[in-house]
Amino acid sequence: MLKQLTAIIEREGDGYVALCPEVDVVSQGDSVGEARENLKEALELFFEMASPEEIDTRLHEEVYVTHVEVTVG
Repeated sequence: MLKQLTAIIEREGDGYVALCPEVDVVSQGDSVGEARENLKEALELFFEMASPEEIDTRLHEEVYVTHVEVTVG
C-alpha cells in the first residue's frame, strides 16, 4: 500500500533535517535529496516495525503546511 506523507526539509548547519509531521519521524542528510531519501527509509522502517496501535496513536491524518506573517523586532 502506498501512502503519501509530508516531508518538511530545512537546512541545519552543514546539512539538512527532514521531518514527517504525520508520524513525527525525523532524518537527516548532507543534501536535500539525501535527507528526503533518508526520511523515506526511516518512514518505511517505522511502518514495518511499529505496532498497529503505535501507528494509530502517532498518525495524524490531517497536516497543514502554510505560511504565517508575524512582526519581528
